[in-house]
Amino acid sequence: MTTPSPEFLAWAGLIAAIAILLALDLWVMRGRGGEMTTRAAAVASAFWITLALAFGGLLALTSGGADAGAYLAGYLVEKSLSLDNVFVFLLVFAAFGIAANERHRLLSFGIVGALVLRLVFILVGAAALSAFGWLNLVFAAILIWTGWRLWGGRHDHRAEEQLVAKVRRRLPIADHNDASGWITREDGRRVLTAAGAVLAALIIVDVVFAIDSVPAILAITDDAYIVFAANAFALLGLRPLFFLVADLVERLYYLKAALAVLLAVIGAKMAASYWIGKIGPEITLPVIATILGVGVVASLVRRARTPAEAIP
Repeated sequence: MTTPSPEFLAWAGLIAAIAILLALDLWVMRGRGGEMTTRAAAVASAFWITLALAFGGLLALTSGGADAGAYLAGYLVEKSLSLDNVFVFLLVFAAFGIAANERHRLLSFGIVGALVLRLVFILVGAAALSAFGWLNLVFAAILIWTGWRLWGGRHDHRAEEQLVAKVRRRLPIADHNDASGWITREDGRRVLTAAGAVLAALIIVDVVFAIDSVPAILAITDDAYIVFAANAFALLGLRPLFFLVADLVERLYYLKAALAVLLAVIGAKMAASYWIGKIGPEITLPVIATILGVGVVASLVRRARTPAEAIP
């Protein structure tokens, strides 16, 4: 009998852990009726962040500090980007009129779909970068352009609202929301129920986000296992974050500006690595933390100086 390789066991263990955590979360939320208070969401978010950091510690013990540093840098990028992603998910639910107690179930299915898509993108992207080094420049250009676009809309959500409206217009949706399941028949043709349309919209939106986020983390490390782990733990924390994001995004006024700068800096790093080689996590992690930290602190200072009656 052939002994499984350490790499296979690592992948199998990670995927099994993700499946167990997803099932546990669904079971807990079913007991809550699909809703979560702000306090419970904060506690759950802290739990998912602690779990993600614990995985980083495990990686440090088994693979070394360099891999753990790359994972933590990637996780920090993905977690920060997920704040804006979840805001768009909130817009999707509002646009399709989904009840609050149904949103968690649909979000969970959307996260499963996102995990599968991210895994495909990561494996293909890592293999492509390994085979064609010049793709670093293409990915770098995508990141810098995305940062520039994000900077242009750093103080509003018009781009996100337009994206959701465009997706909604192009999906074949039933006129009456009285059917269960994902697909129904109306006037002799198959169309999506509201739930099916939301699931499709969440997956489409995540594909759009993956075009930005996957190159961003591949710029930090091309190890597919580390990239997927960082993506997975960031996505697993989306559910409680969803219940906090509306208030959190308003508080973090300069978050999008910080993300715009971060994507541009990571793009520049990726381009530089094509000529001078990989820049290690000992540099990448402090730079990422500093950019995001400045954005958060500036947001909190602005909020503290803003009169209470002027805060929306």
